[in-house]
Amino acid sequence: MFKHKEEKEKKENNEKNEKIKGILHSKWFFAIIAVILIAIFCIAMTPVTLQNDTFYTIKIGEQITKTGIDMQDHFSWHEGLAYTYPHWLYDLITYYIYAGFGMTGIYVTTCILTVILGISLYIVNTKIAKNQLVSFILTVIVIYIIRGYIAARAQLLTFILFVWIIYCIEMFLENRKIRYAVGLVLISTLIANLHVAVWPFIFVLFLPYIAEYILALIADIAIYRKISIKILNFRIKLLTKSEKNVDKKLELEEKLKDIIAKNERIKVKREEDLKNPYKIKFNKNSNVKWLILVMIICAFTGLLTPLGDTPYTYLYKTMQGNTTQNINEHLPMTIIDETEALSAIVVILAILTFTKTKIKLSDLFMIGGLCWLMLASRRQITMFCLIGVFIVNKMICGLFELYTKNGLEKLTRIMTGKVGYIIMIVVMLALSYHFYEPKQDDEYIDESDYPVQACDYIIQNIDLGKARFYNEYNYGSYMIYRGIPVFIDSRADLYAPEFSGKEDDIFMDFIDTSSIGEFYGDTFEKYDITHVITYKNSKMNMIIKETNDPNYKELYEDDYFTIYERLNV
Repeated sequence: MFKHKEEKEKKENNEKNEKIKGILHSKWFFAIIAVILIAIFCIAMTPVTLQNDTFYTIKIGEQITKTGIDMQDHFSWHEGLAYTYPHWLYDLITYYIYAGFGMTGIYVTTCILTVILGISLYIVNTKIAKNQLVSFILTVIVIYIIRGYIAARAQLLTFILFVWIIYCIEMFLENRKIRYAVGLVLISTLIANLHVAVWPFIFVLFLPYIAEYILALIADIAIYRKISIKILNFRIKLLTKSEKNVDKKLELEEKLKDIIAKNERIKVKREEDLKNPYKIKFNKNSNVKWLILVMIICAFTGLLTPLGDTPYTYLYKTMQGNTTQNINEHLPMTIIDETEALSAIVVILAILTFTKTKIKLSDLFMIGGLCWLMLASRRQITMFCLIGVFIVNKMICGLFELYTKNGLEKLTRIMTGKVGYIIMIVVMLALSYHFYEPKQDDEYIDESDYPVQACDYIIQNIDLGKARFYNEYNYGSYMIYRGIPVFIDSRADLYAPEFSGKEDDIFMDFIDTSSIGEFYGDTFEKYDITHVITYKNSKMNMIIKETNDPNYKELYEDDYFTIYERLNV
């Protein structure tokens, strides 16, 4: 009796253990743990201190609530500058968050958007590459690499949308369901209103798929001699009408049969080759024809904004000007300084060169194009990581399939056991704390970067209705936030003649003056400057102090900034 009871209890315990193991190994349980850990890591990576663009974003959003989108600047003392409102919808949303919840609201929103970005990367990676563990690891790596670009800026929203564009394109090509086409059109419309500067990049993401299809089409035409077949059919049709050319017609028909027979043999051989190519998977997906139609529809979503033709002209005007050549994040990448990017390129090349791993032609085009964009402009490292990660994921999964027998499945089962989960949780929490700990005491506004006390002095002691301040690029946005009209701020395009509608290139005048390439006194004379605010350690301030320049009266100085009144104006 007791033995029977013990056996029953043992059986029940075994069933419970098997049930627990089943839960632990289930995809849903791993996904829940992964999402929670990614969310914690993303919050840890989100900076507390706000970036300069955030300050003017708040004020522009506020201005839109008062005057609407009037295509005019309201924050510089330069008169009549035209402004394109390139991310008007994001500005408006940010202002409403700030009005309701202050700077804390903006920080929390940035945390939420970063979490959404991380979770989106994980979900789309899992859908495309079909492996949760690799997708989780790569998502964490990507968030780490792009940490310097996580900020309360419109680009954070568009990062999320670009990830879902790739998902919609891949799913549409897989099953051509209309919901993915609708998703692409809606995302295109959103980006055209949230961040018009990056809207053209949507169409860059379509190009690798279209290029692969066109090359496959050309290959079919050449290999199967389709043009020759059409010409022969046409000639046979003409000869059919004449009774005199029966022999010629029979000759052409034999030639046609011969080509068709050869094509059948070529087709069988080619299908075998395409199933097991040497390196590049080359496929003609008929759904690309419909994807081209979707892309054309998306091109018209640029009209669904209050900005006129700005979505179609903004990038062109930007490339025509000098701003991209003088702003750090737009400059070409010095690859030796970007360890993460260099490592990613080495890994990709190593997998393709030294293993039998294969890559789709569209993926090769995509990764090559993203790499070129990243080298041309360092800020594009974000796109290289966010989009390239899906291709790298497929390559890594393919590598495991080639060289191990169920190796990836075994590793996944180990990591979805009790010990595996403990290791994963401990490592991720330790990493999250490591990155969050130095930021615990950070303020929303860094007084070493932004003239907080200097602006207090200006507001209390200087008549802003008469003052014409010369200030520097990096903190002009903060002065706008405080209600002080500026010489320049980080809306670089506003001050370039391609956008401002003025003959003077205010942006280049600032660049030349701040680098002492042009004598600051000449610039001040040109623009009738009455006051100067400058970093205490700037070249200009050092020269004024060292020479005891009699044209400038020091009004204020703190640990980081100095204010002068310009005399004899």
